[in-house]
Amino acid sequence: MLKARVHITLKPGVLDPQGKAVQHSLSALGFDGVEQVRQGKYIEIDLADGDRTLAQERLDAMCRQLLANTVIENYAIDILE
Repeated sequence: MLKARVHITLKPGVLDPQGKAVQHSLSALGFDGVEQVRQGKYIEIDLADGDRTLAQERLDAMCRQLLANTVIENYAIDILE
């Protein structure tokens, strides 16, 4: 069995209103010096398949078809054992 971690982030230049809201909230709480906040998604997936190459291909397809909006988001996949 393999565990995968998928990190999805907005591409550079894409506006991030949620990140901006977090930045403002941090400032309101007294956390000065926070220049920018970018928010993303983190997804863990357990796979029954033990073949890392096949798992990478399947995870890439999952990201392209459902998990990430590849027009505005980047994704990175980490496969653990």
